[in-house]
Amino acid sequence: MTTGTLAIGQVQINNSFSGQSYLPYSLGVLQAFVQRHAREPSRYEFRLPVYRRMPVGQAVEQLLGVDVAGFSLYVWNARISVEIARRLKKLCPRTVIVFGGPHVPDRCEEFLREHPFIDVAVHGEGERAYLALLESLQDGGWHDVPGISFIAPDGTFRNNPASPRIRDLDEIPSPFLTGVFDPLIEAHPSETWIGLWETNRGCPFQCTFCDWGSATASKVGQFAMERLRREVEWFADRRIEYIFCCDANFGILKRDVEISRFVAETKARTGYPHALSVQNTKNATERAYETQKILSDAGLNKGVALSMQSLDATTLASIKRQNISLDAYLELQRRFARDRVETYSDLILGLPGETYESFVGGVDRLMESGQHNRIQFNNLSILPNAEMGDPEYQARHGMVTVQSDIINIHGRREDMEDDVPESQQLVVATAAMPPADWRRTRVFCWVAALLHFDKLFQIPIIAARSLAGTPYRTLIEAFVDVDAGRYPLLGGIRDFLMAEALSIQQGGPEYVHAPEWLDIYWPADEYIFIKLTAEGRLGDFHAEGGRLIREVTGVRGAAAEAIADAVHLNHALVKQPFVRDDLDVKVEFDVLGLYADELQGEPGEPQPAGELPRSPAIVHIERSSQAYDDFATWCREVVWWGNKKGAYLYGNRTIHRELAGHY
Repeated sequence: MTTGTLAIGQVQINNSFSGQSYLPYSLGVLQAFVQRHAREPSRYEFRLPVYRRMPVGQAVEQLLGVDVAGFSLYVWNARISVEIARRLKKLCPRTVIVFGGPHVPDRCEEFLREHPFIDVAVHGEGERAYLALLESLQDGGWHDVPGISFIAPDGTFRNNPASPRIRDLDEIPSPFLTGVFDPLIEAHPSETWIGLWETNRGCPFQCTFCDWGSATASKVGQFAMERLRREVEWFADRRIEYIFCCDANFGILKRDVEISRFVAETKARTGYPHALSVQNTKNATERAYETQKILSDAGLNKGVALSMQSLDATTLASIKRQNISLDAYLELQRRFARDRVETYSDLILGLPGETYESFVGGVDRLMESGQHNRIQFNNLSILPNAEMGDPEYQARHGMVTVQSDIINIHGRREDMEDDVPESQQLVVATAAMPPADWRRTRVFCWVAALLHFDKLFQIPIIAARSLAGTPYRTLIEAFVDVDAGRYPLLGGIRDFLMAEALSIQQGGPEYVHAPEWLDIYWPADEYIFIKLTAEGRLGDFHAEGGRLIREVTGVRGAAAEAIADAVHLNHALVKQPFVRDDLDVKVEFDVLGLYADELQGEPGEPQPAGELPRSPAIVHIERSSQAYDDFATWCREVVWWGNKKGAYLYGNRTIHRELAGHY
């Protein structure tokens, strides 16, 4: 393989999202780089890439006859990529198989010996190494190409040092503007595309659970502003609705405010893109607030992500996030709450050093600081090139892991024939959080989500915290520790969740499959929400929950009546299927006012029960404006799509209080 044209096949398999497919950005960048910098660009014939999941045999057929097959590997496509490569090599032994991407292990010898059909592994930034590798095929071999690993003909393992990172990102052409993706788009006219987009490259943080910082070192490089503006116009011209920004820390640079404004202006002018998803800079600053406010005001995000991961100092030190300001995060959360911009916070379950007490205390602190929209409780999975992937690191922290099939939230197992399921390495216990504690913490997360963030019981929980001073965590833990004999429905829910947590520890799926409800995998809390509705048990749930809350808080008199009002209102406000008529609910206390103040970041001090004034009113609940005559539609539009915005409750308004006496 030394003369003539080289046919190059490329594989970057991404999961489809709501019927949309990702443009294979990594492959596009590699192709654009080769076509710009190769000695003889015309020598390389790039075939259309394999960009989405398909039967293995079909992908192999698409690659037959290529001289080089390059695979971009990550956790969601690793196993199917390996199988495609294995079969391709068996049919076409002369095809050079090249693996790159974040999931190719830095410590690569075992990986290559286990998969002898892989000729070369590329590490780190791939542009220069990939070009050098292709050029080497006409120069006698790749033995001196920097940044690669391979098994030499004599059976020895070779790992060549990487070349320096690309500092001037203008060296990398835009795959959008150079037309790399045009043939792919033309070949699939019915496809709806999602854009992957880089405005900068690099990460100054080195979180041990992440392979981002380790892959790019510390300095952040920038793509030129004029290029970025033209790329946004490219997205708009092609009606790309959703853009996922691959930057590790959007908002870290001053110009990110300008970028946000330009995307917002482009949407206002053209209608596209509909959404821009970004990963916030880790240290929340005024700039982070400004960029997210611009995106929110333009309707470009469905909620601002505030990725704490943990609020425990010991844990943050263990994962090398101690240089990230939690106080700044919490202040940012409060500011967004006051501006009525939805936020959601990320916490990771199973981080080294985290205990049940520290985790639950962190949840309580987030809620006290005003996070009432959503906390995403993520199970920790280990990436091979993260520091956490080192067996010594895992042993030092007593990390217990299990292999689990990857099934996306609200996803489904592919029924496709000739498929290879992907798997992940989940952490299900640590020295600081033994198996029983992990299960209890996991159940606490689901109960917190069901009660508070799915809003099934949020109003009485906020009322109980305000009127009785009972901590949020104590209120949630009451549902975890409930006596099943006295509270059979709540006890049954708790037992179901405990069984799900144990199933995960034994390698079961992270989510609950519901063939009868959209045939997808639901988070356990949402599964319970749907089940309560399907079985007509929501009223029983609120009756038992109201009784339990009053018991835990010990309130009597006016405060007990107010909490009863809150329970009654919350039950009436939860969006339900097959309901068309508006509803008027009489209340004796202004629990909705108390609730609204908390949601807007203006919580009051706990009020002694004896000082709580009566304030009779009628709450008009506008159920007719959001009617769901089909159960599947309700599942999709309320339980699923309501997740990030917390849109589970009907609109409502309080009628003049003096009219309350007429009801």
